[in-house]
Amino acid sequence: MIVSPCISICKTDPDTGYCYGCGRTDEEKLKWKSEETTADWKKQNLRDIENRLSGWQLQSFLKSYNCKIEEGMSLFKKAMLKK
Repeated sequence: MIVSPCISICKTDPDTGYCYGCGRTDEEKLKWKSEETTADWKKQNLRDIENRLSGWQLQSFLKSYNCKIEEGMSLFKKAMLKK
């Protein structure tokens, strides 16, 4: 299973249409949820996200996404649980 790139920061930039957290469009988010979406598409979408993001935003996404893969939740969710 390929883990969704959602890192629980779900706000869309009105100018670009990309999510501030994961860098996906609303259409890409919906496609991730479809049972018909292939693993190949998801892998390509992850590469697209990494190419789309840059600087601190890319580093923050990768750190939080890796935490989600390794620990089952994004850094944002972990921080919310500590409050």
